[in-house]
Amino acid sequence: MGTLICQACNKIIDHFEDEKVSVLYSSCANCHKDQIEKEKE
Repeated sequence: MGTLICQACNKIIDHFEDEKVSVLYSSCANCHKDQIEKEKE
């Protein structure tokens, strides 16, 4: 079982099937949208 965690807010985004326990970091929809808006400024 793997866990997908937002690297900005540390919320759990999703779980996925994996042979071993793992944690992957990504950006959730809200944090990703905020990040794109900051880059545009």
